[in-house]
Amino acid sequence: MTKAKTQADYKKIWSRKANKILKGLTVKKIRWMTEKEVKEYDWLGSAPVIEFTDGTIIIASMDDEGNDAGALFTNDSECSVLPRI
Repeated sequence: MTKAKTQADYKKIWSRKANKILKGLTVKKIRWMTEKEVKEYDWLGSAPVIEFTDGTIIIASMDDEGNDAGALFTNDSECSVLPRI
């Protein structure tokens, strides 16, 4: 595989990876991190967590280094952000 050289290349690579992990999964529930999880991550805030029926989870982080909890933005007119708490 050739190395990515442009932002478009990176988007293609990461889209393939994300689709391999997430495509076809069913959301089981949405929750916020427990206090135990917040301490385990050594974060200050609690992030939204998406749990899938197969055990896969997504946790919102403020950056790709996992430095602290993050928010999830939506396109829902009544709830455009699932905040960090």
